[in-house]
Amino acid sequence: MNLLFEKNSKGSNSFRFPLQELPEIDLQATLPENHWRTTDLGIPELPEVEAVRHFTELSTRAFGVDSGMYPLGSCTMKYNPKINELLANLPGFTNVHPYQPEETVQGALELLYELQLMLADIGGMDQFTLQPAAGAHGEMTGIMILRTWHKSQGNDEQRNVILVPDSAHGTNPATASVVGYKVREVKSNEFGRVSLDDLKAKLDDHVAGLMLTNPNTLGLFETDIEEIAKLVHEAGGLLYYDGANLNAIMGMSRPGDMGFDIVHFNLHKTFATPHGGGGPGAGAVGVKEFLTPFLPVPHIIKRKDGSYGFDYNRPQSIGKVKTFYGNFGVCVKAYAWIKSVGPHGLRDACQHAVLNANYLRHELADDYEIPFNVLCKHEFVATSARQKEAGIHTLDIAKRLMDFGYHPPTIYFPLIVPEAMMFEPTETESKERLDQFIAAMKQIAEECRTTPELVHGAPHTTVIGRVDDTRAARHPVLQYKPEVEVES
Repeated sequence: MNLLFEKNSKGSNSFRFPLQELPEIDLQATLPENHWRTTDLGIPELPEVEAVRHFTELSTRAFGVDSGMYPLGSCTMKYNPKINELLANLPGFTNVHPYQPEETVQGALELLYELQLMLADIGGMDQFTLQPAAGAHGEMTGIMILRTWHKSQGNDEQRNVILVPDSAHGTNPATASVVGYKVREVKSNEFGRVSLDDLKAKLDDHVAGLMLTNPNTLGLFETDIEEIAKLVHEAGGLLYYDGANLNAIMGMSRPGDMGFDIVHFNLHKTFATPHGGGGPGAGAVGVKEFLTPFLPVPHIIKRKDGSYGFDYNRPQSIGKVKTFYGNFGVCVKAYAWIKSVGPHGLRDACQHAVLNANYLRHELADDYEIPFNVLCKHEFVATSARQKEAGIHTLDIAKRLMDFGYHPPTIYFPLIVPEAMMFEPTETESKERLDQFIAAMKQIAEECRTTPELVHGAPHTTVIGRVDDTRAARHPVLQYKPEVEVES
């Protein structure tokens, strides 16, 4: 597809600015000569309809949950209901300014306050902050709270280690390191869960806490979670919940009831607000009562007279972690979704997510190796171990899947499973859609046996075909240079 500059058709754009009643200004007499432009701007000239067609065609090349199934493990790429967007764009929300007096934005503050309470109820926590901008930012906020609490206990220097399972999301050790901790890895057992023996061996008086997601990135529930919490607490540490996989237990069980002291929730995963390029995220953080003094400022409160406001009088707070009060529009969308589905809807969404994942796991087991082929939660891990005999790797299968109109699953993660493919269908995919996806995966498995060169050369139907991933990573082309000089 050519760029707008390459589609330039000189003289085709007849747009003219309307005449103004203001007097003309002689810019050359006003501006110093070194500020004069001596060459043409080089802006492409196109009829409006061609410009619209250009950007419309570009929009069709971007894949998202509105385009097709997005089984990206540990990302929960569920459908984002459009009513959430409508509500978030109400004038009462879009026209407010963060510097307005509190009495003029009571409705917005009430929404944020109620969202804090709803998240606390869902997570089994006592209080929440909505300030963090995304999941990793929520992790950092939570671990900063953990560290500040240890400092208040006078043992911050001694407690300088965070435990992280070997199956953890990569942000966990990165977060701990950014906050200033050393990272100590905890091994998994033969069942894909935290090894209690290794955990006990790694616990000492240097451990500040354990970062854990439940279920883990293999989609397996940590059945020993109560014992894990007991061991960490007895050793003087705190338990941190990475909420990336909350969709698997939402409405069914609560991290706070499992023994977690701090949690972060990805509103852009579990609570149906857009991801990344579709809008900013939100990584709300919840804590148990003894940690509430350390939450970021300002904290949104409800006063005795029924009004809402910001509480800055929190001397033990870790301070602000984001400008103003968080990504307000994202919070509105999450609030709208929770209110629309209600408590029973949260449980229903969780149950359907788990059902979909297990259906997918069961149907793919005949064609792909599933190292932990037991009842899973919202996601599971398969591998290309059977396809390696034909010289096919996970990357080849992922690229071939694009030819069928699907986004590939998460690949080569978690690191403890060689050639991993992590599938998470979410609750929003129908059985018909899952069956179509299963058929595509089975066809790819057959191609690996009969025509492996077809898979190895994929994708074949996408705008850009097979690329040299290594070369693209090491020698990226960051500047556009036309093959021919474009007419200005």
